[in-house]
Amino acid sequence: MSETGPTSASADVVIVGTGHGGAQAAIALRQQGHEGSIMMIGREAHPPYERPPLSKEYLAGDKTWERIMIRPEKFWAEKGVELRLGNGVSEIDWMRHELTLLDGSKIGYRKLIWSGGADPRRLGIPGANLKGIFYVRDRRDADGMMDALERGARRAVVIGGGYIGLEAAAVLRKLDCEVTVVEMQDRLLARVAGPAISEFYAAEHARHGVDIRLNQGVAEVIGEDGHVTGVLLDNGETLVCDMVIVGIGIVPAVGPLIVAGAAGSNGVDVDVFCRTTLDDVFAIGDCAAHANPFADSAVIRLESVQNANDMANTVAKAIMGDKQPYHALPWFWSNQYDLKLQTAGLNIGYDDTIVRGDPATRKFTVVYMKEGRPIAFDCVGTMKDYVQGRKLLESEPGKIDPALLADPQVPIKEMM
Repeated sequence: MSETGPTSASADVVIVGTGHGGAQAAIALRQQGHEGSIMMIGREAHPPYERPPLSKEYLAGDKTWERIMIRPEKFWAEKGVELRLGNGVSEIDWMRHELTLLDGSKIGYRKLIWSGGADPRRLGIPGANLKGIFYVRDRRDADGMMDALERGARRAVVIGGGYIGLEAAAVLRKLDCEVTVVEMQDRLLARVAGPAISEFYAAEHARHGVDIRLNQGVAEVIGEDGHVTGVLLDNGETLVCDMVIVGIGIVPAVGPLIVAGAAGSNGVDVDVFCRTTLDDVFAIGDCAAHANPFADSAVIRLESVQNANDMANTVAKAIMGDKQPYHALPWFWSNQYDLKLQTAGLNIGYDDTIVRGDPATRKFTVVYMKEGRPIAFDCVGTMKDYVQGRKLLESEPGKIDPALLADPQVPIKEMM
C-alpha cells in the first residue's frame, strides 16, 4: 500500500457511508461470522443514525438523538468496527485497492462496500446560499430548523411536494408554524403516488392549514442581512417567510466511483450481488442502480431503508461466500399528522388504480394495477391490507378480479 499522506491504514473490509446501509453491512458481516477488520468511513462526525426521523419524530421533538442512533456508540467498538468520522473519500485506486480520503490519508482494503447514499439536490437560483434554508438530509439541518424555531421562526415555505417536504410541513404545523408548500407539478406526490393519494394528502394538509401552491416554480430566495426573508415565485408573487425547507430530490453520491471507472449514469450500476464493475467493490442503498425484479427488471435506484438494509445483507453474504441474488420486495412508509402511509411494491408503469375503502374515513388502500395484476399497494391506516398486500406481491400474483380488490370486506390474503 502507498504510504503517502498524513496517515496510512488498512482494513479487510472498508465501508464508505455510515447511514442505514453502511451500518447494516457491518452488522451483517459480524452476524455472518466475518472475523477480519472492518472500518466505516463517514462524512459526518456522528456515529450511524437513522435518517427518516429527521423530518418526522426528531424534528418534532418526539425522539431524542439517542433514540435515533442505529446502535449505541459503544456497540461499534465492541463489535470491532473502527469508525473514521468527519472524513470522506476523494479518490479510489481500485487496482491498488486503496482509498484517498479528503484529509489526504490513504486507506487500503480487501473488499470495499460503497454506501455513500446521496446528497440533496440544491437550489440553483439567486439567494440559494442564504441562511435559513434547510434540506433535512442530515442532523445539522434538522438541528438548524429546531434552532430557528426556538429563535422565533414561525413562517415557513416548503419547496417540493414530495414526502420529505410534506412530512416537514406536517411537523411545522404541529409546532404552530404558518406553512406554504410550493410544487411545480399539478399535484402533490406526483412522482411517487397516484392521484387518489395526492388528492387525499392535499386535502389533509389544507385541513391543517397548509397553503398549497401547485404548478408554481421558485424564481429567487429573497434575503436581508444574509438571512431568508421571502421566496419569489415565478408568477411574481412573494411569500414572506423566516425559513425555507427544500425537498426537490437527491443526487447519488458516487463521484469517486465513476471517476475510477465504475459503470453508471444514474448512480452506480451493480449486479444481482451488488457488485460494481470494479473488482472487489460493492455498492448498496440509494446510490446503487440495479435491475429490480419488482419493476419488470428495469434498472432503478431505490431510496429506502428497506433497500439499503437488504442490499447490505446481500453483500455481507457474498463476501462470506454465500452468494444469494438480491430479491426483496420494496416497501416504504410516511408519517404525516396522525396518518401512517405504508407502501408495498413499486407502481412503476401502472395502468390502472383501484381504491379499496373510502378515503373520507381516512382509512383506505390504493391498489396499482398493470395488465390486470396488482403491482403495488398504498395503505393509509390499513395495516392488514399492507401486511397481506406484501405477501400477495411476494407471491408474484397473476390477474385478479378488480371487484375483489375493491371490496374491503374481502381479505387480500384470500386472493393469493
